Amino acid sequence: MAEMEGPATSEAMAQAMQTNPVVVRRLMAGLRYAGFVTSAKGHGGGWVLSCPLQDITLRDIYEALGAPTLLAVGNRVESPGCIVEQAVNRALTDAYQAAEEALLARLGEVTLAQLLAEFHERMVAGCHGHKEISHGDGSSGNDNDSHPGV
Repeated sequence: MAEMEGPATSEAMAQAMQTNPVVVRRLMAGLRYAGFVTSAKGHGGGWVLSCPLQDITLRDIYEALGAPTLLAVGNRVESPGCIVEQAVNRALTDAYQAAEEALLARLGEVTLAQLLAEFHERMVAGCHGHKEISHGDGSSGNDNDSHPGV
């Protein structure tokens, strides 16, 4: 979106991310509520960034999307009365909390501007393993002057 000449449609972003436009619209609604994007309806409408990429961190995005569960592992609650389960949960609670705090801290250090810069470095180095957003002009965006869906 940062490098597109106009608004990005949910359909174009969904195609680039290989998902459904409804999923994109839900995600974008959270980002709009946080003030990171705005939308315009009608012909030529779509989504545009509403603040500089250097002002948005991965943690900001995480929080704007509802702060989903970070770690797939966690305390077991299959048998709450089991004293072994209770002991294991008590022993691991601090470790899970520390891991989550460390991950959130790291997410807060990474800006979208940094990700865009790394993306460009990888493009120059020849790492083209991504889908691109169509620019609506019929071009696939596969030439060196293309503006990929970032």
